[in-house]
Amino acid sequence: MTTRHPKHATPDQPILEPIAARWSPYAYDATRTLEPEKLRICLEALRWAASSYNEQPWSYLIARREDEAAFKTMLGCLWEGNQVWAQNASVLMISVVQRAFKLNGKPNRVAEHDLGLAAGNLVIQAAAIGVDVHQMAGVDLGKAKQTYAIPDGYDAHTAIALGYAAPLEAITDPKLRTGEETPRTRKKVEEFMFAGKWGQRASL
Repeated sequence: MTTRHPKHATPDQPILEPIAARWSPYAYDATRTLEPEKLRICLEALRWAASSYNEQPWSYLIARREDEAAFKTMLGCLWEGNQVWAQNASVLMISVVQRAFKLNGKPNRVAEHDLGLAAGNLVIQAAAIGVDVHQMAGVDLGKAKQTYAIPDGYDAHTAIALGYAAPLEAITDPKLRTGEETPRTRKKVEEFMFAGKWGQRASL
């Protein structure tokens, strides 16, 4: 019988296994390389995310650890606290969002929402094939825009690390290991589902 990772969710309802299994490691196994075919699968899932008017307002910059110069450049766009652990990931990505609709040039109010849907597709697909993903808000957005010559109308937004979590027994830092072993928690559905008016819990 396979032992579940401590981060595996304990949901109140039966949900898809990749959703329950997904979590965001801080300790990556630097000895393992993400297979190109698995990376392509994750990106294909991202590609098929829903978006308003099918605009697909997302673009991504990517760097694999095998390309040392490119990886170092992208790593340098992360906040220092993220660089410490992300250096052991196999792949880094920076998401870029297009602010206006190609359709008519008007501001796309839901561009970031759609970017999030694409990221959601990626992380669930990754979990389904055993790949670990950690998304980051800690990015020097100005540096990323300058470094990669991101044009006007497009903004760097977040970063994503992909690879394989380090085995718990291989994590020697007690604080880090405790964090990786602490079970995940979430609000109960009743705490954020309202009906009739704000703050009035929905009867489900």
